[in-house]
Amino acid sequence: MKGIAMKQRVVILGAGFGGLELSTILSESLADEVQVTLIDKSDTFVFGFSKLDVMFGRAAPDAVRLPYRNFVKSGVRLLRETVLAIDPVTRRVTTDAGGYDCDYLVLALGADYDIAATPGLEGANEFYSVGGANVLRELLPTFSKGRAIIGVCGAPFKCPPAPSECALMLHDFLTGRGVRSQCEITLILPLPSPVPPSPETSRALIAAFAERNIRFVPSRRVAAVDPGRCVASLDDGSDMPYDLFLGVPKHRAPAVLEASGMAEAGWVPVNPRTLETKYPNVYAIGDVANTGTPKAGVFAESAGKAVATSLAARIRGDGEGGLYGGAGSCYIEFGGGRVGRVDIDFLSGPKPTGTFHEPSAALQADKERF
Repeated sequence: MKGIAMKQRVVILGAGFGGLELSTILSESLADEVQVTLIDKSDTFVFGFSKLDVMFGRAAPDAVRLPYRNFVKSGVRLLRETVLAIDPVTRRVTTDAGGYDCDYLVLALGADYDIAATPGLEGANEFYSVGGANVLRELLPTFSKGRAIIGVCGAPFKCPPAPSECALMLHDFLTGRGVRSQCEITLILPLPSPVPPSPETSRALIAAFAERNIRFVPSRRVAAVDPGRCVASLDDGSDMPYDLFLGVPKHRAPAVLEASGMAEAGWVPVNPRTLETKYPNVYAIGDVANTGTPKAGVFAESAGKAVATSLAARIRGDGEGGLYGGAGSCYIEFGGGRVGRVDIDFLSGPKPTGTFHEPSAALQADKERF
C-alpha cells in the first residue's frame, strides 16, 4: 500500500490520439511510479478520416468505432465519465461519477463543434461527426442533379485537408453513378489555399480541382445557411444557392474548459514547445491547445509523446524532458485510388514548411496500414 500511495497521480482528460499516446507511454515506462487515470465520455475511438469513408459508403459506421477496452493498456485506469468541472489551481476534476485530485493534469478533450455559431446549420448537413456522416451516407445516393457545396464555417478546423478530400471524393462518387455531368461542386474554404504551409500541396490540389471542374472559393467562410431557401451566405455578404450542402462546423474548446477560465480566444494557451499552461503541472495537448500547429491526430500524438517525456523527467528528477516538435505527416485523398502525403514542420524554422509527395497507389496502401 505504501508503494501505491507514493505514486504520482496523472489524470488525462480525453482519450483521443494525444490522450491515448500519453497514457500508453506513461503506463509502459513509469508503471511503478505513476497512477494513470484516463477519462473520456465515450467508450470508442474513431479515426477522423473514417468519417469520409462512412459518408461515401466505403465503411460501415460500426466498423470505424474501435472500443477502448481492446487497446487501452492494462496499467491505465480508463473511466467512461463526463467531465463537469475543472479547477486548474487545485488540479481537481469533477465528473458525473465523482471527483479526482491529481499531481499532474493533462487536458486532451479535443475540439467541439459549435453548430449554433452558424445560423441555420442545425437544419443543414455536416460531415465532421459520425452522426452527420451517417446521415449523408443515406442522402448522397439520392443526389443526382444540381449544386453541391462543401462549406467550412470557421477556422481553425480539424484535419485541414479534409474538405478538399471531400470535394474530390464527391467527384468520384458522382462519376461512379454516372451523374457527375449534371452536378456542380463548389468548395468554400476560409483559408487562402487548401494547405497553406505547403504551396506545392496546394497547387496539386487546385490542379486536381480544375481537372475535375470543381470550383474553389478561398478565403471565405459560410456565415449562415438557410435550409428552407437552400442558400449558403458567405462572410462577404454574397449568397450561393445549393441543392446539397456538406458543412464543416465552426470548432471551439469544450464548454467545461471555457467555464474553468482556461480557454482564451477559443482555445487553451500553452507554451508551444513544452505544452504547459499557465497553471503549474497542468498541460494541454491536441486540438484544444493553441500551439500554432494543425488540429490533427498526428500532431496530438506527437504532443502526447512530448508531455510523456516531460512528466518522466519531472517525476524522476532527471533533466527537462523532450520538446514538442510541431511536425507531422498528413495523407490526402486525391480520388481515383490515389493518395498523396504532405510532411509539415511548424516549429523548427522561422516559418512552417511542407514537403509534398505525389499521389500514388503506394501511398494509398501506406494510409490503409496507418
